[in-house]
Amino acid sequence: MVKKLLLAFGVMALLFPTLAFAADEATVPQLQSAIDAVWVMLAAILVIFMQAGFALLEAGSTRMKNAGHVAGKTILTFGLCAIAFWAVGFGFAFGDGNAFFGTTGFFVTGLEDQATAAFGSLSASDVPIGIKFLFQLAFAGVSLAIAWGGFAERAKLPVYFIFGILFTVVIYPIVAHWVWGGGWLSKLGMQDFAGSTVVHLQGATAALVATILLKPRIGKYNKDKTPNLIPGHNQVLSVLGVIILWIGWFGFNPGSTLSAMGDGFFGYIALTTNMAAAAGGVAALIISWMYFGKADIPSMLNGVLAALVAITAACAFVDTWAAIVIGAVAGIVTFFTAQWFEKAGIDDPIYAFSVHGIAGIWGTLSTGLFATPDLSAKVGIGGAGLFYGGGLHQLGIQALGVFGALAFVLVLSFIILGILNATVGLRVTEEEEIIGLDLSEHGSYGYPEQMKKAAQNGVSV
Repeated sequence: MVKKLLLAFGVMALLFPTLAFAADEATVPQLQSAIDAVWVMLAAILVIFMQAGFALLEAGSTRMKNAGHVAGKTILTFGLCAIAFWAVGFGFAFGDGNAFFGTTGFFVTGLEDQATAAFGSLSASDVPIGIKFLFQLAFAGVSLAIAWGGFAERAKLPVYFIFGILFTVVIYPIVAHWVWGGGWLSKLGMQDFAGSTVVHLQGATAALVATILLKPRIGKYNKDKTPNLIPGHNQVLSVLGVIILWIGWFGFNPGSTLSAMGDGFFGYIALTTNMAAAAGGVAALIISWMYFGKADIPSMLNGVLAALVAITAACAFVDTWAAIVIGAVAGIVTFFTAQWFEKAGIDDPIYAFSVHGIAGIWGTLSTGLFATPDLSAKVGIGGAGLFYGGGLHQLGIQALGVFGALAFVLVLSFIILGILNATVGLRVTEEEEIIGLDLSEHGSYGYPEQMKKAAQNGVSV
């Protein structure tokens, strides 16, 4: 053993001068580029891991008979999204083109010669194009995951294939190009640092259209149109899902700096992100307590997510106190809009439009109120908000961006889903919905033992 250790130390001693010399060869720009690449790769992993959060949140918030289907389609749709975004979506979003969409950079090679020739909007960062693609793919995947909230517990499996691909190719990347790819909103100076509009409002709008066209789940409303509660089967899974999403957001927002160098600005963005989330969860729980007479845990979870959605646009532009205000307002507004939509006959199983849509609108508009001159100059996008002497200029740009994205996604989603509804159909049969999508779409339950016991006891789950 001693001889082996001595031999190992001898080899290390021989190699050390070579390693030290190689380290001396690295220049400061090379080290900076390497650190930034690792940082963005880590951020991409965190955002991709948010898919696990969505799987747990949605499965826990729906019924046991659909749990396997709800969780499993997360894997399916992210796979479809990855292929479609690689082939076409990334080029439409970030390729050089016109004010409305990119026309270059399709079928991403991962090589820097393609990056130089096709992706001028991404040239400010030295991070390798393959890592940039993975990071942006993660965002597209999140937007698509949000859209599926409106389909939950009643949509046919083929719809996930068709709409998932079309959303990734012709809906999401177009708005992404407008704001992040050098498009018309980018030129106006719209402030959406990590995607309150680009990611969350787009997904939520598609979810709203699906919810309207699919119509409510069986048993959701009485003949007098009063809603019935259809509780999720596992609140613990939902809580774990939100915790994972909260952690993933530290890749979402701080990662959008695309750099870990300089003065550590990503740390400031992490701070505003966290404080907004905390305020949103607490505010939503208190409001639910006042409204229901009981502190409602699902409302608290939605408050956390709504606050994270809202601060996603503003995280790099506002002071910490403003982040807390933005988060608290998001949690409260989301709670009341969720109640309103349910009473209006819109059966949104995981409140996708309230959490991601309404909060996304508020978060995007909030920069037009709270953006500081110093932070706007530091980021290099737009200007000061209304409360900091900027007048209505930035607020107007933010409102225009919200309206443009909302209208675009609303119209295209209605066209695509309307055609699907008239051809293959969006919704499973009544019998399939009653027995559950686990069995009707996949041939087995996610909880086979529990479902077997429930069936023997005549219990509906």
